[in-house]
Formats: sequence, structure tokens, C-alpha cells
Amino acid sequence: MKKDNQHISFEFVETIPRQIEENVLYISIEFETATHLCACGCKEKVVTPLAPSGWSLIYNGTTVSLNPSIGNWSLKCQSHYFIKKNKIIWASQWNDEQIKATRKSRNIERDTTIDKTGIQKIKPKEKHQKNNWFVNIIMSLFKRD
Repeated sequence: MKKDNQHISFEFVETIPRQIEENVLYISIEFETATHLCACGCKEKVVTPLAPSGWSLIYNGTTVSLNPSIGNWSLKCQSHYFIKKNKIIWASQWNDEQIKATRKSRNIERDTTIDKTGIQKIKPKEKHQKNNWFVNIIMSLFKRD
């Protein structure tokens, strides 16, 4: 169900929790991914890889934004929205031709695998191992005691 002025909070985490809450964007710098439940309310998990061929994350110290838009074309709802400064901004619905053209032009390679239980596993990249100074700083800022 699309709502006007829908708010989404965010949480920096080391790994994405198995159970995720509605209206929360979970961000793992180490695994270069952001995950949330679809904003339409269908409760489907949406995984957005943070990479040059995926999505970019903007964090200004208070809010987060993801670019480009999130088009859930593989989900039954086929919802389409932006996350801008912790708000869900609904975008126009796309037809099958628009979806196919965008998929073809982006040719997004996702660094993920699906295990036999259907759970999506994100593989860490070597450059983001525990000894990465940037990851350590970000994680220390949001570490819970």
C-alpha cells in the first residue's frame, strides 16, 4: 500500500539480520549492501548491492538516500520508488518494455548467491575485510554496546 510522506529509518550493521523490520533500511558497509522490506507493504525483502553497477548510498550524517530508484520488477507488487533523505518517494509504474530495456542497459552483476533454502547470501569483497580502515571507522560509529 503506497503512502504519502512515508518515512524509512536506517541502521548501520555488520551483517544483515535474518529478521528485518518494516520501514528500516539495514546498511552493511562491509558487505556493500542495503536491505529493507518492500515499501509497498508486501513484506518482500529487497536487497540493493552498493556498487558502481548497483546502487550508491548517500549518508549526510542524519539521513540516507539510495540511487537510482528501486524497481521491484521481480516481485508481484512491481513497486517503484526512491529512498531520498529517509523518505519513500513513489515513482511511476513501468511497463514490461521499460523494465526489459533498463535491465538490458544496466546489465547489473550482483555479487550474491541464493542458497538451497532461498536465502540470499552476500559475499564480501576482499577490499572490505576487517582490516579496512574505512569500514572500521563506520562500524565503530554505529556499534551498539
